[in-house]
Amino acid sequence: MSVLPAAGDRSGGPAGSKGMSMLPVNISPPRNDPELRPTRLKRLVARLVRRRWPIARGLGLAGGLVLGGWAAATVLPAAPFLAIDDIVVHGNERLSEGEVLALVSGLRGASILSVDLEEHRRRLSASPWLVGGALRRRLPSTVEVFVAERTPIALARFGGRLFLIDAAGAIVDGHGPRFAELDFPIVDGLGAGEGAAEADPRADARGADDGLGGGEGAAEAVDPRRMALAVRLLRELSSEPATLAAVSQIDVADPDDAVVLLNDDVVLLHLGTERFLARLRLYAELAPVLREQVADIDEVDLRFDPRVYVRPRTEARGSGDWAARTGGVNAAADGVLALR
Repeated sequence: MSVLPAAGDRSGGPAGSKGMSMLPVNISPPRNDPELRPTRLKRLVARLVRRRWPIARGLGLAGGLVLGGWAAATVLPAAPFLAIDDIVVHGNERLSEGEVLALVSGLRGASILSVDLEEHRRRLSASPWLVGGALRRRLPSTVEVFVAERTPIALARFGGRLFLIDAAGAIVDGHGPRFAELDFPIVDGLGAGEGAAEADPRADARGADDGLGGGEGAAEAVDPRRMALAVRLLRELSSEPATLAAVSQIDVADPDDAVVLLNDDVVLLHLGTERFLARLRLYAELAPVLREQVADIDEVDLRFDPRVYVRPRTEARGSGDWAARTGGVNAAADGVLALR
């Protein structure tokens, strides 16, 4: 701002003149002065940078993450050091390691990051030998395979062919030379078309067709009631391995009566549908007395607790109600046995 002398002041001198009157005059440069534009522009840019920098930084970070994710999804899976080259199997007993590896053959060489482990788990579960399985990644290139095998406890006979079955009645595998060391009872009468009533398990040789393998079509004609009876019997007997080992053959042709043949014994034991262990123990206690009273025993009916009925071999099978007309033994609570 400049100060000019007032009108009428003739002195024109500077500060030494007296009586001078000073008037303020605004002589600031205009706003559109070209000399000021660069300074204003710089300030504007600086202000914009300060305001927009956090946004730009966030966008840059997001872009870096997207780029890194893309690289991880496309480049890392193809990295050679992440290709599966080691598969460790746990829990197999009957199945060899090679048989388990064959079920998950698509694992080796696949990327450990992108391989579908659920698909291979389903392939494991589809094996009749396995209850199920699980797989676990172990970086950088190892997959662990955990399997739970079925435990066969008996041999089911279908039309002369033998198959391993577990305590749930599931068919595990065809019986063959590789299982020759297994000494399981044979279960007859499971087929829906097999006759009931007078079926005699002693008519079939124990070793018939042992060399046959494969389970194709074995379960197609299984009668569900007969299988259920066999499963109940096997489950109860498996709780006492010594008793199960003593059983040679089981016949469930009559779904209301499980007939058992013991090792080194030709007597057919009728056990009904329950209390299988208790009735086998009762027969073991009564056998010496029964043989004293009946020289040649064909069958013993243990279904009518506490009474036991015996049919001699001399009587023709299928000749009516033999239990009501032949020797009956009462197993009294005090251990005294009374022969009718």
